[in-house]
Amino acid sequence: MDEILGPVLRSAVRERLDVLTELANCADAPSLLSVARSELPRLTEGWRTLLTAHDADEKGNCPECSSRWRPQKAPCSVWRTAYEHLVAGALAPRPARHLRPAHALRPVAPVP
Repeated sequence: MDEILGPVLRSAVRERLDVLTELANCADAPSLLSVARSELPRLTEGWRTLLTAHDADEKGNCPECSSRWRPQKAPCSVWRTAYEHLVAGALAPRPARHLRPAHALRPVAPVP
């Protein structure tokens, strides 16, 4: 079941993100305001829910990213990604391409 549902869910989420990006880039001001009022609270609540699931436990590990045999210290990659996109990316310009670490230059392969 997961091999069928997984791609459907990923596709639906990607399509929704594409629609929101297109609206942000092309919508007129009244439409953009309407979308912002309806979508921003949903997106922020989604981030909050995701980040709450990745809050550190009493041992300082992320309960979602850790396994029984391999604990993952908090902050995990979900929290680091949230910080990068929601805080640092909004405040500071990205360094020039030739100044970025090599791992940041790797292309990201789409997940089927």
